[in-house]
Amino acid sequence: MTMPKGSNAPVPTTALRVELGWRSGPGVPDADASALLLAAGKVRSDGDFVFYNQPAHPSGAVRHEGKRAAGGLVTDTLLVDLARVESGIERVVLAASADGGTFGQVPDLYIEVTDAAGGAVARFDSPGATVETAFVLGEFYRRQGGWKFRAVGQGYSSGLEGLATDFGITVDEPQHTAPPRTAAEPPPAPPAAPPVPPRATLPPPATAPVPLPPPPATPPAAPVRLSKVTLTKAAPSVSLAKQGGTSGAMRVNLNWQVRKHFPGRGGRWGGSQGNLDLDLCALYELADGRKGVVQALGNAFGSLSRPPYIHLDGDDRTGAVASGENLTVNLDRKQDFRRILVFVTIYEGAASFADLHATVTLQPQHGAAIDFSLDECTVPSTVCALALITNTGGDLVVQREARYLVPERGVSPQRTIDHAYGWGMNWTPGRK
Repeated sequence: MTMPKGSNAPVPTTALRVELGWRSGPGVPDADASALLLAAGKVRSDGDFVFYNQPAHPSGAVRHEGKRAAGGLVTDTLLVDLARVESGIERVVLAASADGGTFGQVPDLYIEVTDAAGGAVARFDSPGATVETAFVLGEFYRRQGGWKFRAVGQGYSSGLEGLATDFGITVDEPQHTAPPRTAAEPPPAPPAAPPVPPRATLPPPATAPVPLPPPPATPPAAPVRLSKVTLTKAAPSVSLAKQGGTSGAMRVNLNWQVRKHFPGRGGRWGGSQGNLDLDLCALYELADGRKGVVQALGNAFGSLSRPPYIHLDGDDRTGAVASGENLTVNLDRKQDFRRILVFVTIYEGAASFADLHATVTLQPQHGAAIDFSLDECTVPSTVCALALITNTGGDLVVQREARYLVPERGVSPQRTIDHAYGWGMNWTPGRK
């Protein structure tokens, strides 16, 4: 149901899908969904903020699933399991922030809550935005042992940073350097040394206790980083080191949609059909010259603790489920990589990528998220190169490829991608 601003409705205490949606087009800025879990009106710690750079709450109650774009509609999704929300949490605030513009430039903005069966629970349409760059669109809140959803529509002109700090989040601010001095300015005087107190000889007290050293101070938690990177044709590459992604694990996620019409929704794009099976894969070349592939085919799932230090989390054979397909790269072993090519193949269920729309997200454990969408496929392709990660002077550089390839008759997708990027491996038929 469509709700007016300020109204509320009961929701089931179960797993819910929260979809932020809007119409894309020229001059329309990007938008991002986020959630804040509040106790007494504030977060308990920065871990209670779920967004693109911090995609899961420690309790597992809220998870950011990411964007999809198809047919002129863009959606960003949160999964909220109210049964797993900790007892001290009173509200789950659902927010949106604009990236590169204001919400006055974002047409047909809405937030919709659906249950596990896909049934609509609540919906709140655009609150009539003008200069706002962030919005609290809705919230889940406890009431008499259950949960309700409220349509809020509170705007902020200070963006995601202002919204987050208003609820108690510590945000990482950019470092500012002092302007350079001109030649006419005298150099700053060195700080004066503190005066040396006169020495005195005093007898110690007969029973003076020996003071204990103070306990070591607990280092403050690292502030939340709001920066992110979207790769485009005009700006196709980024350094992981410059984004803070120098250690830990990096999750590479592929999410996709299949063209499907929903009754009464004007031909929106939705989930998978039939037995569509896409496989996320990676060709690797290590610093010592070893080469190989990580893929579900042949159960070559790899490993994070030993070569190739890349692991395929699983094989999603159901199509575009919420989590999609995921690879994990061990950035603690980045010196062992020479290059990694992440690609995707159609194993079964579709003749080409023409009817599929996918988004790739690289999420370092420490650092800003990197994402990009694939271009529209106009060739009968069954294999697509997604991203090339290259070791350049000890730093890993991510290059957006988004390159559709068409295998020749009798040639496998893996051999096709190998030939296109000069990997030089020998291939044999395999099954999964």
